[in-house]
Amino acid sequence: MGILRRIQRWVFPPRASTQTWMFLTFALFVGVAVGAVGLYAALALRGQTRTATQEMMLAQAQRVAAQVDRTSSPVERRRVVRQIEQFADLEITVADADTVRAGRLPRGGAGSQNAGSPAPGAPRNGSARYTVRETPGGEEMFFLSLYRPNSNLLVRVGQPASPLYELVKHQQTVLVVGMAMALALALLGSWLATYQIVTPLKRIRNSARAVGLGRFEGQIEIDSRAAEFQDLADSLNRASDAFREKIDELERVTQLQKEFIGNVSHEVRNPIHAIGGYLEALSSPGLPEKQRKSYAEKALGNLHRLQTLFDDLIDIAQLEYREDLVEAETFDLQHLIDEVSDMLRPKAEEKGLALQTQNPPIHVHADRSRIRQVLTNLIDNALAYTPEGTVRCRTRKRLDKVRIEVVDTGQGIDEEHLERIFDRFYRAESHRARKSGGTGLGLSIVQQILQAHGEEICVESTKGRGTRFWFELPHEEAPEPVPEAA
Repeated sequence: MGILRRIQRWVFPPRASTQTWMFLTFALFVGVAVGAVGLYAALALRGQTRTATQEMMLAQAQRVAAQVDRTSSPVERRRVVRQIEQFADLEITVADADTVRAGRLPRGGAGSQNAGSPAPGAPRNGSARYTVRETPGGEEMFFLSLYRPNSNLLVRVGQPASPLYELVKHQQTVLVVGMAMALALALLGSWLATYQIVTPLKRIRNSARAVGLGRFEGQIEIDSRAAEFQDLADSLNRASDAFREKIDELERVTQLQKEFIGNVSHEVRNPIHAIGGYLEALSSPGLPEKQRKSYAEKALGNLHRLQTLFDDLIDIAQLEYREDLVEAETFDLQHLIDEVSDMLRPKAEEKGLALQTQNPPIHVHADRSRIRQVLTNLIDNALAYTPEGTVRCRTRKRLDKVRIEVVDTGQGIDEEHLERIFDRFYRAESHRARKSGGTGLGLSIVQQILQAHGEEICVESTKGRGTRFWFELPHEEAPEPVPEAA
């Protein structure tokens, strides 16, 4: 059992390459088929041919013996034998007690036999003996000896190999050689086929290992005409690209999260420290009333700034995780702009800026409260960063959309900062932003609100000449007035 188990493990190892298993499978099944056909050609077919030859020669020997038995003298027996040899192309030997031979001597040299004692090994009691001998010329000669007990005669019929027998023998050789060649070609073909299958699998396996180790560079290239391998490679490449994008996005989000936490902690720490300092100063005895009032106002200002920061953070979180907070309706956009301008006009007048918001009435479909927040942030931001000149909010219809623009004549934004001004806590000019009291979240909130509406915020700016923000909202026709009841 141990030897058989070792042989089995050697022939069929517990772990081997796909190419080895496929090659062994081909070799096993094709080898069994070729071996079976070869054995049939080598044994069964040759045996059947000899059996047919024996039966044919037995019938001939019986016919010859029957004719010989009917003769009455040795002379007539020789005449009959010669006639049969002449017409049947047979070599016939008849031996009895008085005749050494009739006809030709048998090939191989037949000696004289006693009457009651046939040749050694001769058949007895009507039985037949079949032998094959090779002539000096290398040809096969078939002999069948038949003993006739009634006449005490031994009849031996010799016949060279028939053309059919030679053809069968030749075909047998051709068949064996052909099966051997078929086995060799089958093994070669199986090796080529397994190579064509295994080579793409190895590349896919190596790529899968690289993906498992976090290496997403490069594409899986399959040099195969098989549609399944091509589809598999395309699917893996798409999956690898998707994983790469997800990982890049996760890395970007992680970096943003780190920056966000750092910025929040910094933005929160400053007002808290300021409030703590002012409260500590307020507790000092003998502090003048005017200075006490100033410290209290500054503490309240920092507290307001802190409250505004948390309100903005809550707005961003709600817009990111609660898209259902956007409730669209049809409203007069110019009426909303007037409300925002009335609220911010005192700030513009305080800085000596002209706030221009006159536009014809026009209706849009959006969330009125959220668009109010967008307009407030954009106009307030323009007022904060415009030292002198004009801030305008204008509208115009474009196909099925309404474009809203907020334009100022401020100092503008450097081109290198334009791509990041919508990032949270990003400030193009940090000192001026902190002086204005901004949280650095206004433009990020604007972007989140418009993206929730399916729109985008755009910006263009020229350093020293001003900045223009614009976005679009779906246009709606003015609703029909509701008739008053009589």
